[in-house]
Amino acid sequence: MARIKAWEELTICDNFLFLRVMRNQRLCKRLLEKILCIRIHRISYPVTEKSIDVRYDSKSVRLDVFVEDDKGTLYDIEMQTTDNASADELPKRSRYYQAMMDMDVLGKGEYYTRLRKSFVIFICTFDPFGQGRSIYTFRETCKEDPSLCMGDETTKIFLNSQGSREGIDPDIAAFLDYLNGETAKGLFTQELANEVQKVREHKETRWEYMTLAMELQRQKMEGHKEGENLFASLVSALLATGRMEDVERAAKDEAYRRKLFEEFHLNRKDDVR
Repeated sequence: MARIKAWEELTICDNFLFLRVMRNQRLCKRLLEKILCIRIHRISYPVTEKSIDVRYDSKSVRLDVFVEDDKGTLYDIEMQTTDNASADELPKRSRYYQAMMDMDVLGKGEYYTRLRKSFVIFICTFDPFGQGRSIYTFRETCKEDPSLCMGDETTKIFLNSQGSREGIDPDIAAFLDYLNGETAKGLFTQELANEVQKVREHKETRWEYMTLAMELQRQKMEGHKEGENLFASLVSALLATGRMEDVERAAKDEAYRRKLFEEFHLNRKDDVR
């Protein structure tokens, strides 16, 4: 688990602050309009940080910024600052989020035509695909004829603050620069920066974060102890099966250790984030 930041260190790239800023309905709507190059009449928040848990034995999902517009279109916006295994993990996470949103919307016995148009948007402080673009947009198209869209009305978008600004909306370019720590430029990004400052000065929000930070610190300490016990169980399992050479590798390689946890059914059932 990463170091828990002090309140004064938080920026809009930090999930806690980003969520509070996106509670400003006008700014959230404007950000969606800029990213998608559309006009939206009105948005609403069904819930904040929507949790979806379709089955008791499935991974649950917590959507950061979950809104819908007056036409019933659904939008999920996620701030992503960790690029560990991003080329493989992040696209599949967007796929899972999309599927869970559909499962949550469609009731038992309802027709598939009831599924809504939806967008899953990841705002990244790194390049998830290594192509140097600031925006990557994915839709289902035909391999034999790329101009033919399947028409399932799903879109996945990844913003990359490290990409080229060529050909993108000036406000989105300024927004991505702001994520990189540059001074806010343009009316929209300046309004975002003002909202960030407003949230920073809100005493109740600061107290909420400090309470959360203390709870995360407690969980971190408990998780460290649990992790030690889990690794001890893994070592015992490896030694029992004569795989002594894997013990040293597991101690050094976290990805390999996780793979072994799954192999021996020692992994915890953590929520998807």
